[in-house]
Amino acid sequence: MFTVKDSFETSRTLMRDACCQGLLDAAEKNPDVVVLDADLVNSSGLKPFFKHYPDRAFDCGVAEANMIGIAAGLSAAGKIPFTHTFGCFASRRVCDQIMISCAYAHLNVKMIGSDPGVTASKNGGTHMPFEDMAVLRAIPEITLIEPSDPVMMRWLIGQLVEQYGVYYIRMVRKEAASVYEEGSTFEIGKGNVLQDGSDVTLFASGIMVEEAMKAATLLHAEGISARVVDMFTWKPIDAELVARCARETGCFVTAENHNVLGGLGSAIAEAAVQSVPVPIEMVGVKDRFGQVGSVSFLKEEYGLTALEIFDAAKRSIARKRG
Repeated sequence: MFTVKDSFETSRTLMRDACCQGLLDAAEKNPDVVVLDADLVNSSGLKPFFKHYPDRAFDCGVAEANMIGIAAGLSAAGKIPFTHTFGCFASRRVCDQIMISCAYAHLNVKMIGSDPGVTASKNGGTHMPFEDMAVLRAIPEITLIEPSDPVMMRWLIGQLVEQYGVYYIRMVRKEAASVYEEGSTFEIGKGNVLQDGSDVTLFASGIMVEEAMKAATLLHAEGISARVVDMFTWKPIDAELVARCARETGCFVTAENHNVLGGLGSAIAEAAVQSVPVPIEMVGVKDRFGQVGSVSFLKEEYGLTALEIFDAAKRSIARKRG
């Protein structure tokens, strides 16, 4: 079970540090856990793992496709490999290796893609994945997750050691809002209702969870009751929760740090149209490339803000009433 914090202040723990600690904890318990990185050990925060387990840590260099192939081989030999590189390289550059070497072969590979969407910031458009989840969502049997805060990140690593299959984790690398109390537990494939409401449901994940909660506060000031859901698993989507929210609130807003084509909004819309079709407004990147800038600037530039969610909620409610 999870407990939501009263206020979403910035966590004192960086997401990459929570990830590394989760891997250290997992490696201590299970000798088959191994880690692979694509020449980003400093950036990924995995130095402590490389120091503590030098015989179970592999820097594969700037050769991401080869890294996934090595991970597949390690899995076939009975190991539990976790790979890391930036999200753009963890998806676009290695799509075929994930498809054939990992998923088609029914192996056990856990991939971490960091700096998703606007959190790539100063690295600019070439390193700014607005499409990573869409690229990978079409691969059969893959599980796609975007953890919301360091508490969930550390919990997630422990869970993935115990679950067999191909997983992609879309992880903010540095600062993140602190959403959950320590000791919270979750269920992969199930969304978390952070706040109940009756007029509209706001589905969000990653950095957009905090924006959705802010939007709910703005809506409350106008007498609008908004339900907020942290839909941290994008695939498989929680179709049961989508249907229940559709019946109970009658309209949705989806909010994602990702292209609205093929992402979280698409997954939720697909689930809704097969159960209880309702008006859906999508807040996210509107089919654009990335650019250099601070995270705060880029959130404004691409409309990834509480105000955008607030406006979208009012449009969605108006469509429901219409």
